[in-house]
Amino acid sequence: MIKFDIITLFPHLFTEHFANLPFKKAIEKNLAEYKLWDLKNFSTNNYGSVDDKTYGGGVGMILMIEPVYKALEEIYGKNIMKKQIQDEKNNSLDKGSKIIVLSPRGSNFNQNKAMELSKYSQITLICGRYEGIDARVEESIATDVISIGDFVLSGGEIPALAIMESMTRLIPGVLEKKEASEIESFSKISDMGKSQYIEYPQYTRPENFMGLKVPDVLLSGNHKEIERWRIDNSEKLSV
Repeated sequence: MIKFDIITLFPHLFTEHFANLPFKKAIEKNLAEYKLWDLKNFSTNNYGSVDDKTYGGGVGMILMIEPVYKALEEIYGKNIMKKQIQDEKNNSLDKGSKIIVLSPRGSNFNQNKAMELSKYSQITLICGRYEGIDARVEESIATDVISIGDFVLSGGEIPALAIMESMTRLIPGVLEKKEASEIESFSKISDMGKSQYIEYPQYTRPENFMGLKVPDVLLSGNHKEIERWRIDNSEKLSV
């Protein structure tokens, strides 16, 4: 089982997704757990706020380190988090755990990273908002900083969902057929060697739609030729 802990200002953005596949299947089969932590509940002031102006001046507000740290204490325990923040290598967590900050400064997320993370037992995702998070969370607390692409969003909720969905699909038993997560885009397809590919084009009925026809080879019944066509029509990625 993988346990996901999501620290966010907007827990309601996740609930509808968890009621649908693949999350729903993972929950029903006790293969994954998704727990939402409302950052506002960890405010350290009388106003209930968790953001403040940035030192040095600038536009917008950033999330403060204290509420994030207190949320992590609730998840992992005070002793573990104290060791984590004092460890220069941010390496005091159990080997099966990761604390991930979602940030444009992070390394790019891809299928290889999804496969790597799916081997862990506990993943904590910290969703930024506004102008981001106090950099000390990234520098001295998180084990990983991840970006889902070179573009700007209003917060880390959509990246967190994307990462969790890609990981959840890889958990054995979530998809009806094991092959569904193996023979698809960005996966290592055994018949094609060790390189990664964009999956071949696929078609369904009708065979002819307003002159747009399904390739004849796919209708031939010749499985060897069909497999060859699929290999030839998969786009090899540079990895």
